[in-house]
Amino acid sequence: MNHFTDVKIFQAWRKDLKDSTVGFVPTMGALHKGHLEVIKESQKNCSKTIVSIFVNPTQFNNPEDLEKYPSDLKKDLGLLAELNVDAVFTPQTGDMYPQGETIKITESEISKGLCGRFRPGHFEGVMTVVMKLFQLVQPHKAYFGEKDYQQLLIIQKMAREFFLDLEVVAVPTVREESGLALSSRNVRLSPEDRNKAALIYRFLTTPSTSHEVKANLEGNGFKVDYVEDLYGRRFVAAWLSNIRLIDNVPL
Repeated sequence: MNHFTDVKIFQAWRKDLKDSTVGFVPTMGALHKGHLEVIKESQKNCSKTIVSIFVNPTQFNNPEDLEKYPSDLKKDLGLLAELNVDAVFTPQTGDMYPQGETIKITESEISKGLCGRFRPGHFEGVMTVVMKLFQLVQPHKAYFGEKDYQQLLIIQKMAREFFLDLEVVAVPTVREESGLALSSRNVRLSPEDRNKAALIYRFLTTPSTSHEVKANLEGNGFKVDYVEDLYGRRFVAAWLSNIRLIDNVPL
């Protein structure tokens, strides 16, 4: 497994990948089974798979959330080595933003609802860093999990609008046996809260209105940002012990 931290060295290596179908999985690290399933999907369909690990500061509207975001690069590299990915790219913030956050990509429709209402600037940061990574990696296919479905829709739209020569591939959400969607933030949940968090999926998949789901969550101690039906899916964002959890299911 190749591990690159330097942008120029990575670009030189990537340039030599001729006659390869390159799959790309961008991550912020703290890898779990959900990430690994996305990576395996790339490996099934592409001759080369590249994974990036970069905790992007520009997508955190809350500095405390950035500070608390879990990170264990040594563990992540071990997991990726076991999967035998072709390359891991772990750039530094100064390399990704050499002049600071002076150029941004914005989207004025999908990004304004759901999480966009509660996390100002978040999707601008996501779109900007993903575009930068797309330019560096030059993938033929890029893989994103459906747990962050709003993000997936925005990235797919960005790829179309900028005529990027790549396919943005959706990978189904991976869940614990309880139904809880796998997330890097789950490690911050206490055992009791982890059990309670499974109620999100239970209420999402029980025949009911979005208002009833919201009431059920609030009745069980969640602080709910939203429960909404859009794009043929039901979306939820809720807080449990100061940890924000999101999920969605098809209607």
